[in-house]
Parts: sequence; C-alpha cells; structure tokens
Amino acid sequence: MSLNRSISKRHQRLAELLRSTLGTIRVDDVVRVFNVGRPQANKILSNWHHQGALRRVSHGLYVPVKPTDLGQVQILEDPWILVPELFDPGYVAGWSAAEHWELTEQMFRSICVLTNKRTGYGNREIQGVNFYIKYIPKGLVFGLKIIWKGPLKISISDPHKTILDMLGDPYLGAGLQHTFDCFKAYLAHSDKDLNKVLEYAVKIDNGALFKKLGYFGELNNLDSQFISHCQKRLTKGYSRLDNASKHQKLVTRWRLWVPQNWTPND
Repeated sequence: MSLNRSISKRHQRLAELLRSTLGTIRVDDVVRVFNVGRPQANKILSNWHHQGALRRVSHGLYVPVKPTDLGQVQILEDPWILVPELFDPGYVAGWSAAEHWELTEQMFRSICVLTNKRTGYGNREIQGVNFYIKYIPKGLVFGLKIIWKGPLKISISDPHKTILDMLGDPYLGAGLQHTFDCFKAYLAHSDKDLNKVLEYAVKIDNGALFKKLGYFGELNNLDSQFISHCQKRLTKGYSRLDNASKHQKLVTRWRLWVPQNWTPND
C-alpha cells in the first residue's frame, strides 16, 4: 500500500469519527464508531495524536487539528465546547456570561467558569485557551440556561444568576466598577426580573449578598419594596463589598465596608 493511500485511509476514518462526535473526542467515541475494544481505541487516538491529526486537551480528551492550524496552539473554532467536557457540573459565568447576555460591551480573552468539579482552579491555559475557574458548592449550580454550539449543549448562568455571581465575588465581574456597570445594564435589560433576583438570592442564602444588593439597589434608586426585602434579610456583622480593596469606609445602613475612593455613579 502506498503512503498516499495509507494517509487517505486515515483521513477517511478520522472523518467518519468526526461526523459522529460533537467537536471533542474520547475513547468511548472510538469504541462506538469503530466497534473496537478500549485498548485498540486508545492506540488509535494515541497514533493520531502523534501524527498530528488530533491534539490532546486533557487526559482522554482530544480535539481535531485543522490543516490550517497545524503548528499553531489555538485550534478550536469555539473554545466554549471545552466547558462541559472539562468542568461539568459547571457553567459559563461572570464576565463571559455578562458578555453573552449583552450586559457589557467589553470583550474578554478568558472564559469564566464556575464548577462543582474538583479540578485545578484559578487562571489556567488549556489548549491555548485562557480560563478562570472557581469552585462552588453543588447547591449553587442553578439558574442556568442551555445554549447550543452546533450539536453540543453548554450551560451558562442566566442574566439574574450572572448578576448575583458577580455581586457575590466582584472578581467574577472583572472588578467592582465593571460589576456595578453590569448591574445598571441589567436594570435596563429586556430580561430584567428583580423578583427572580430576590428568589435566587434567597436560595443562595448568603447574608452579605443582600447587603450588596440593597446597597446597589439604593444607588440605582430601586423601589422601596426591593430595598425593604433586602433590609429584612441583613445578617449581623459587617461584610466587604469588594475583598480586593484595602481602604474601606463603613456604610452602616447596610453593614457594608465599601472602597473608600469608589464613586460608582461617575
């Protein structure tokens, strides 16, 4: 058999596999498509990886390398497809979700993910894609929407949960000022539902969150019913609006430490 015929056969088999998968490839996919055992499937994937047809993203997970991308690090048309593969149960959140729901005009290079999976956290680069990953308890994996990337389902926080996640940890909102700007954009958004925000906040069950919600609500002149609901759920003690700020002033009405030189309405 000539070299060209051998390459052609490899391409045909790889094309058959790609038609039967969702953009990422695992051993079980090879077993199913080619009706082989797992040892043979592992060998096939390993060979294709070493030949440059596939690239290993993590243990047992591969993605195809396009001819135009040979030699380059970034090979994925849409890196969001890695989120369910690598971080399930989890979801696209924070600044990435805010960008998707048009709560911000900023564009971000990294993907923000919240997950209940035990994995590496913080800033990580995977297959040339920058991620920020934060662990959350299983009970906080809710308030999600499903979006489709081709045939693949990806979970993303809905606009209400996006706001609460960022308010709970302004780092997820790319900083306090940007979180506040997203909150203002949410108030003008077609999907705004403050009752849903309060319902989610009750489910999250974090007293500091109601302090922040009430404070942001007052700054944006929200109605007294919303403000009163937040006041009724204040917990004892004082919380920080943003843990990243060193110099704080106390807003006693909300039992909240606020960055001293922060002027949110400027």
